[in-house]
Amino acid sequence: MVFPETRRTFRGRALCLSLILALISPLAACASLRGVMVPVSGTVAGASQVDMLVATTRKRADPAELFSGDRGPTAAFAHITVSIPPSNARQIGEVQWPRQVPGNPATEFVTLKADVIDRDQAIAWFHQSLRTVPKRQVLVFIHGFNNRFDDAVFRFAQIVHDSNAPVVPILFTWPSRGSVLAYGYDRESTAYSRNALENLLKAISRDPAVGEISILAHSMGNSLALETLRQMAIRDGRVTPKIRNVLLAAPDVDVDLAREAIIDMGPRANRPAFTLFVSQDDRALAVSRRVWGSEARLGAINPDQEPYRTQLEQANVTVLDLTKLKAGDALNHGKFAESPEVVQLIGKRLAEGQTVTDSRVGLGDRIIQVTTGAASAVGTAAGLAISAPVAVVDPQTRQSLGAQTEELGRSVSDVAAP
Repeated sequence: MVFPETRRTFRGRALCLSLILALISPLAACASLRGVMVPVSGTVAGASQVDMLVATTRKRADPAELFSGDRGPTAAFAHITVSIPPSNARQIGEVQWPRQVPGNPATEFVTLKADVIDRDQAIAWFHQSLRTVPKRQVLVFIHGFNNRFDDAVFRFAQIVHDSNAPVVPILFTWPSRGSVLAYGYDRESTAYSRNALENLLKAISRDPAVGEISILAHSMGNSLALETLRQMAIRDGRVTPKIRNVLLAAPDVDVDLAREAIIDMGPRANRPAFTLFVSQDDRALAVSRRVWGSEARLGAINPDQEPYRTQLEQANVTVLDLTKLKAGDALNHGKFAESPEVVQLIGKRLAEGQTVTDSRVGLGDRIIQVTTGAASAVGTAAGLAISAPVAVVDPQTRQSLGAQTEELGRSVSDVAAP
């Protein structure tokens, strides 16, 4: 027997699930390609290369995957080189995934080197790379929910290449299952990774050869970034001053939690410059807000409305509203990937040694919104909803969406039945 109140609750959930299915249905079919981390024999004339250091809390896997979505016992390191197709074979802002393995370097992103290294080798690579960067700048990228290891590697390579930023690129990748069904696991993996990220940031900042550090986080990676910086400030009395810029792109973080994290970092003079990228027409964040039952998600607020306007001013957070920036993503959640001017502008600011929150950067500029990962959610339904923008931006992350959508559809029918 089902009581009327319970039946209404079930029907409300079913309505939400129906909305989720409507959002993801156009994206629900693409098999994953395994083995793109296996280096190819060579590249082609006109192709570019991005050399990066990877620090990870993922567990070591076979060469086809390199690192899995499981949690490793300790932090690990890798040296990876990605080949990017010649400019006449690609659009800025896109990741051209291989159609088969091995990929074709003339038209697709391919791996040229993928070596797991120890800490001493990582330090040696880092020092050598710093000598090639005029202002000794470091960019640490933190990916989001539902990102496999190769997703994070190729996306970061694209960001570094297309921005043309003169930085030493470091990817911090945490144990994400790369599955829309694993939201809870992913979220707890960010907490698991806080100490490792803090240790990495401190090690970089203590190096006298480093000039400054910028952090670029998106999606669930924003939670990891904020909580790590908060933790650092509580331990040491302040965030290390070499961390100058923190870019919070499309964060699906509760507004109150984000505000408290920044406050806990101490006085404004002791905090890095925060830039928040928002878009009120972000349909994925709208679904996430409903699922969470929260007042607002940080990446979708209207910065001109109270209390946000005052709170952001008090916290010294600059907000760049991208609502009017239109791109091909129907969910309005992947604007960075299809906005070449945006990523290039970020690179230009870093090259000039400016903070991204410099007063000369107006809201009318086409500023970056990095959204290759997903937002937050609860359970299978929410995970599927938030996976939609990932599939839009990175087709490689569409793995098993079709089967999962069908399974969720059956669940909706069962739940909605009287």
